Amino acid sequence: MVNWKRYKFSLFAFTLEIVFIILFGVLAEYDEPAKPTNKNLTSPVPNRYPMFQDVHVMIFVGFGFLMTFLKRYGYSAVGVNLLIAAFAIQWAFLVRGVIHEVTHGEKIHITLLEMLSADFASATVLISFGAVLGKTSALQLLVMALIEVVLAQINEYIGLDKIGGVDVGESMYIHAFGAYFGLAVARVLYTEDIEDSKGEGTVYHSDLFSMIGTIFLWLFWPSFNGGAADDDEQYRAVINTYLSLCACTVVTFALSAVVDKKGRVEMVHIQNATLAGGVAVGTSANMPLHPWGALLAGSVAGVISVLGYKFLTPMMAKKLRIHDTCGVHNLHGMPGVLAGIVGAVAAAMASEATWGQSYYEIFGKVIPMDNTTELADVMSSYSFIEKGGDGRSALQQGGFQMLALLVTLCIAILGGILTGFLLKLPIFNAPKKGHLFDDQDFWVVQQDGFPQIEVDDMNETHNETKMVLIEH
Repeated sequence: MVNWKRYKFSLFAFTLEIVFIILFGVLAEYDEPAKPTNKNLTSPVPNRYPMFQDVHVMIFVGFGFLMTFLKRYGYSAVGVNLLIAAFAIQWAFLVRGVIHEVTHGEKIHITLLEMLSADFASATVLISFGAVLGKTSALQLLVMALIEVVLAQINEYIGLDKIGGVDVGESMYIHAFGAYFGLAVARVLYTEDIEDSKGEGTVYHSDLFSMIGTIFLWLFWPSFNGGAADDDEQYRAVINTYLSLCACTVVTFALSAVVDKKGRVEMVHIQNATLAGGVAVGTSANMPLHPWGALLAGSVAGVISVLGYKFLTPMMAKKLRIHDTCGVHNLHGMPGVLAGIVGAVAAAMASEATWGQSYYEIFGKVIPMDNTTELADVMSSYSFIEKGGDGRSALQQGGFQMLALLVTLCIAILGGILTGFLLKLPIFNAPKKGHLFDDQDFWVVQQDGFPQIEVDDMNETHNETKMVLIEH
């Protein structure tokens, strides 16, 4: 008799990849400069590809190695990260293409900018992956990615196109969304077995591997925040992110030593909280924050992230039954909310007098409405403006920025809850006690050098592993 549980993951993955191939064949085509018949068009590769490649490294190396801190889950941290990202990228092309192009009667164009957006979409899922790391099967994670990419892209469409909430570094639409979606899933999937599991934990070398991910993310984060921007906005995004990360790192080290009774630095803070500065300026990265403003935002992010790891994460697990494996609430959730607030305040305080042309470039909705003398005056000063906007005031734009953040949180939390209940269905092979935080449930693992846990903590389905332990 065929054991269908054994083949469900492979069947699901094969089927979806075949569907992707068919849909790409029907709906997608190369960007115009990539077509062999358009030799005279300029390729965007020299200008756009370097920053895309930085983001690509963040997705596959940075996120993957950041999650290798678990002593018995390193294969899954890096390997399943690779699987989810490769899956989500393809799915994001299709979802975004349907929203922005197919519904307007066009083909889906595979452009470098859309490649960057697809990587961003995969980052949303990988952030959620951090909240449920070690507690979900590969099949569950593919289903989660299938749902989350759709919800995240719909949310971004509502936030950017309908509400007009600007977010160049996607701190609201990626980091906050991914964190709170993942936390909602984690809450629904919570069981007492998670807290009782002896598989969760770190060892010296696993923490060291995790720092590899931290360093890659830290180095390339300016490209993440500035990759979708151009000209002076991109320049500011790089500078603001660079300064915010530096300030955040210093504050993280200092505060980590303060909250420890013996004045020592906690590695989990350095692995994660040092990156919160990149999230904190994501929404406002292309805005003229001034260097001191970027340093301040990074410093505040470092404070809330370290305090979150020290006090809030244990409280959430104990009181709210939300087990956040990687602490995504502290690295992505709260700093993402902070970024939305910083962006709203910056928007409310902005003006043409202080920002010049950037005021209208960044906030297209503040352009005066059509058929008004105000629009005629603005168009005479700025030739790039071709049509009217919504005529918002700066204060109104700040309010809409906050609305975009609130809508993001609502869609993320509600979507995560519903997804969590779906993933609880037995068909998706949720790992049981004894398999939590353990690579052996999905991978062929070499026992030599693999950290062992108490045999009594494993359930009867680990009989093969028990025999290996006894022989050793």
